[in-house]
Amino acid sequence: MKIGVYGLGRFGSFWAGAIAKNTPESEVVAYSRNEHPLPEGVKRASEEEVLSADMIFFCVAISSFEAVLERVSGRIKKGAIVMDTCSVKTYPAKWMQKYLKDDDVYLVATHPMFGPDSAKNGVKDLPLVLCPIEGENEAFIKVKELFSSWHLRVIVMSPTEHDLQAAYSQGVTHFVGRTLKKLGIESTLIGTKGFNSLLQIMEQTCNDPMQLFYDLQRYNPYTRKMRKELSNAFSYVDGQVEAVEEPEFE
Repeated sequence: MKIGVYGLGRFGSFWAGAIAKNTPESEVVAYSRNEHPLPEGVKRASEEEVLSADMIFFCVAISSFEAVLERVSGRIKKGAIVMDTCSVKTYPAKWMQKYLKDDDVYLVATHPMFGPDSAKNGVKDLPLVLCPIEGENEAFIKVKELFSSWHLRVIVMSPTEHDLQAAYSQGVTHFVGRTLKKLGIESTLIGTKGFNSLLQIMEQTCNDPMQLFYDLQRYNPYTRKMRKELSNAFSYVDGQVEAVEEPEFE
């Protein structure tokens, strides 16, 4: 089986390497507009060769995905299983249905809930979401079995349910991480475990491209509501502190 990876940015390079490591019996080919270093076991290929693979993973920015699908529409191998790896699911699932509906391919929306930092020690037991756009057909079952063979924790849910949960998990984590970065907090000699956990959140989220942060906030239908509620929560807690009588110091 030939597996294609379209896009070799930070996540795409990691993902291509993970595929090669966990499916050594497959040929893994990857295409990128830029000359990114290739992970071990991955072959650099043309756009056409990647689009002729049996399984294709699109690892492009959320904000670029629709334009990419429009460009490759009609050029993908018939019968191929086509997947995205976007961190939001509602819009990517609709885009795949819109632009590839006449291509005679199978569509599965995926979200590996990890990346180069959180999977530096391997992917075993890490969560991966699958959204059955076309129902749990033969192609979907094949994908589910593939990821289960990696010993991933496969979670099946709708794109809507994914985005609702992700807004209050991944979305809030990235928002808080970027806020802490702006605050300029740094490691200290008296830092507690809780404080050091905040530093890890900041470092991990800020290692990702700024474009990912913007896309997580803009393309998830529920993150605007999350940010408003988070702002209200901060204001409420701050108001509680302000309402407490200040101590008198001599």
